[in-house]
This record gives sequence, structure tokens and C-alpha cells, in this order.
Amino acid sequence: MALLDTLQKEGDMLIAGGFEEDRIPEVLDEIFTEAIRRHSSDIHFKPLEDKLLVYFRIDGQMLPFKEFEKLYHHPIVARIKILSGLKIDEHRLPQDGKSTFAVDEKEVDLRVSVLPTSFGEKVVIRLLEKSPNLVSLSDLGMLPNILMKVQKHLQATYGMILAVGPTGSGKSTSLFSMISTFDATTKNISTLEDPIEYRIPNVTQTQINTEIGFDFSDGLRTLVRQDPDIIMVGEIRDQKTASLGIESALTGHLVFSTLHTNTAVGTITRLLNMNIDRYLITAAVKLIISQRLSRKICNFCREQYAIPKPYYDLIQTEVGINPENSFFYKSKGCEHCNKTGYKGRIGLFEVLELSPTIEEMIVSGKSDQEIEKQAVKEGMIPLRKDALYKAVTGDITIEEALRVMT
Repeated sequence: MALLDTLQKEGDMLIAGGFEEDRIPEVLDEIFTEAIRRHSSDIHFKPLEDKLLVYFRIDGQMLPFKEFEKLYHHPIVARIKILSGLKIDEHRLPQDGKSTFAVDEKEVDLRVSVLPTSFGEKVVIRLLEKSPNLVSLSDLGMLPNILMKVQKHLQATYGMILAVGPTGSGKSTSLFSMISTFDATTKNISTLEDPIEYRIPNVTQTQINTEIGFDFSDGLRTLVRQDPDIIMVGEIRDQKTASLGIESALTGHLVFSTLHTNTAVGTITRLLNMNIDRYLITAAVKLIISQRLSRKICNFCREQYAIPKPYYDLIQTEVGINPENSFFYKSKGCEHCNKTGYKGRIGLFEVLELSPTIEEMIVSGKSDQEIEKQAVKEGMIPLRKDALYKAVTGDITIEEALRVMT
């Protein structure tokens, strides 16, 4: 029986009736093992005044895992610091470290962040598989007409394709899915990443290291001297990187990168705020993919139900179908989804193609609203429409769709 199950309990809290500090490594190993087996992306060790809470982030949602008596807090944090090479006697300053952990023949990188709080040090650990499975482009969740548009631009020999959205919206996964469609034995493909998440055969991958002054702009400046066909820059963070990326896209390279913006059209404004010339944007940028991640309904316990009448106008207007003949879906929870009703995630997308008309509007300084209106007229599916469509086709709940729309 697992150690966490044999420790003395009071309700759901693990208490220190038989507390032995030398068993902390075993307790921590079991937490790591369970987190990895449940496909968690992060583990949170959150101290409160009288207890320590442990959460797993699974499919983007924070889920409570265990509660420990406060006596466990310091030994657990100290053990994590030892594993990740941090100072165990430093409690006033934030610290970052890393380690590795293996379970079921799967090796995982642990990226550790320690933050002092009013109730002690909080620890968050990001779990990164060393060899995760690449998601194919066709499995990201793009609607057929969106997928065809993306595939068309992947045939280009130069230009820039941007994936945009908030942190954790799956931008890097989308870029790697696109890059994996190329034959890396016949094209020179190079990436700059922080950190390297996926290992792709025959692709030259470089880790950024800001601690020694090696950032994205430095790496990109060197990459263009390496005779690349395709370049992937993990993130455009500043004007220097943006300018070099634009320049690379205009000199015969296909450039992929990400930006933190909320909408596809808003990316244009973000680049302008980085002092990138309008003419250069329209000449270099070919496609902007704005995206979010939504939790998928568990297929094992999914149930359909009639669309409530308050949603009729929304579905009729946005999706263009008769709500009386359609359904929403929900899940009651089962052993396959850990009783959550959700299993896995799916992408929600809006793709802006810079047509000649859109380019003219950018050069003439038209507003985001005017450009978006024209893009929809030309066939762009707004993110909100993609979300609602996936709600009536059974991929996500209406609650998830509305969350993405807000």
C-alpha cells in the first residue's frame, strides 16, 4: 500500500501522529509519481496558517490532491530544495531550480520555483516530459477550412507565421505540429527555445540562456548565418527580436514564432507598438493564429441534453444552426476522467490571413475593429464562433465555450 495511504489521517488531512522526517523522500516520490501518472502539468505546494495543501494542475484546472499538517511543510520544501540544487537555509528570497524524476520508464524534468509567502515558502513545480509525443497538425482541433488555410501557408518558402495567445494556450505545441510536417532531412530547420520542450529528429534545437546573456535576439542573429530554410523562435519578447524575425522572413526564410496577444488582429497593434513599420509587417507576416485551450468532455461519460432556450439566439446568430435540432453536452464523471468530467484538451482557433485588402487596411492605419470585420467577411472564423461550434458538436461544454469568450 502507498505510504500516503498508510499515514494517519484526520478527515482528508495527513497528520503527524507517526511523523518521521526520514520518510519525507518517500512521501514526495509518491506525490511526483501520482502527478505524472495523472498527466499533471504542475504541482503546487501551498502553505496556509495551519496546513500545507498540494494541488495538481490537470488539463489547465487546479485540482486538490492532499492536505498535510503544517509540520510537514518545512521538511517537504527542504527536500525539494535539495533535489533541485537550491539553498535550504534561504527562506527570504525566491529561488529557481531544476531536477529530474523517472516513473514508468518515463523521465520528466522538474522546473522548481520557490516563493516566500506570509505562511512560509510556496513551491510550484512544472513537469516537462523529456520526450513528449508530438501532436499532429490534424489533431490540434482546427476546423477543416482553418486547417486547409494553415496547410496552404506551410507551402511557402518565406514569410512569418505567428501563434498568439496567453501563457498556456498551446502556442508552442501548434508551432511544433506545423514544423513536424516538414522533412527535416531535406530542409535545414533550426529552433530557439526556452526551454526545449519537444525533441524533433534532425532538427537543430538551441536552448536560450538569459543568465549568460544569450537571448532570442542573439540566437536569431546567429541562426541566419547557419543557412536555415525554416526558423522557429520560441517567443518574440522585444523590438530587437521582432525586427530580426521580420528581416529573416523577408530574406528567404520561413519564420515561426509566438506573441502574447489576445486576438489575431491585436497582433498587428502589438507589432506596431514594438516600432515595426507597417510596410514591413504586411510584407513579412502571412498568417496569425490566435488560440486558446479548452478542456475536452470525457468521451466515456458524455451525455447530450437539449439546448436551453436562453442560448437559442446565441447559437442561431453565431453558429448559424437551428438550436431546436441541436444539443449541448456534459459529463457526469467516471474513472477514466478522475471523476472530473473532462479528459484532455482541444485547441480553439481564429486564423487571420493577411490578404491584399487586409494589408492595405494595415498600411492605411485602419482600426482593429475595421480589420476584424473585413477578415470575417473574407472567411475568418472568430474564436467565439469556434468555441460555440465545438460546444454543439460535443467537444467542449457550453460553460467552457463561454469562459473562452469572456
